[in-house]
Amino acid sequence: MDILVAGGHGQIALRLLKLLAARGDTARGLIRSPDQADDLRAVGAVPVIGDLENDATLDAYVQGADAVVFAAGAGPGSGAARKRTVDLGGAVKLADAAKAMGVRRYVLVSSIGAQDPASLGGSMQEYLQAKADADDYVRAAGLDHTIVRPGSLTDDPGTGLVTASLDLGGRGPVPRADVAAVLAHTLIEPATIGLTFELFGGETPIPRALTALTAGL
Repeated sequence: MDILVAGGHGQIALRLLKLLAARGDTARGLIRSPDQADDLRAVGAVPVIGDLENDATLDAYVQGADAVVFAAGAGPGSGAARKRTVDLGGAVKLADAAKAMGVRRYVLVSSIGAQDPASLGGSMQEYLQAKADADDYVRAAGLDHTIVRPGSLTDDPGTGLVTASLDLGGRGPVPRADVAAVLAHTLIEPATIGLTFELFGGETPIPRALTALTAGL
């Protein structure tokens, strides 16, 4: 598969790109700064230089892809405006480009709490509102989407064991390495299409955790 990851220099994205390249996929990472290109090449990925926030369209970067992953974010130090232009606007542009280029598969990294942004105040509410609006847009775009909402991210070593739940409102940590592994498997697991699920550290192997999501549907 040819997979474009938006936000390609992020901590989850670099781990994901490495996994995709290792299994033989063409792993392309969309990055704004050419200075980041060597970091992508070091994990076996192809750097794609483009400005997610300011380019009018992402069509040229998405063209030729079999799937896209939105793993970008404005970051904790950003203001409300950038959360809207990156966390929301970037996800919207990627969905529009996927539709325009005929790319059906779209995996979106969201956040726990996005089902109820008003439950928190200040910058966290702004962040969660941007994520919630992005989730809604992607759901309505008519793509084969999956929305993954990880818990509190850690740099602990990945275990390959997680808890994935369609019941929203949970809390808990999850290693970034396991988030990346879940994203990689989600891309090849048709049972996750159309789902929004939360993700935490757990005791279930990733493939089984994902297929079990639809067991009760």
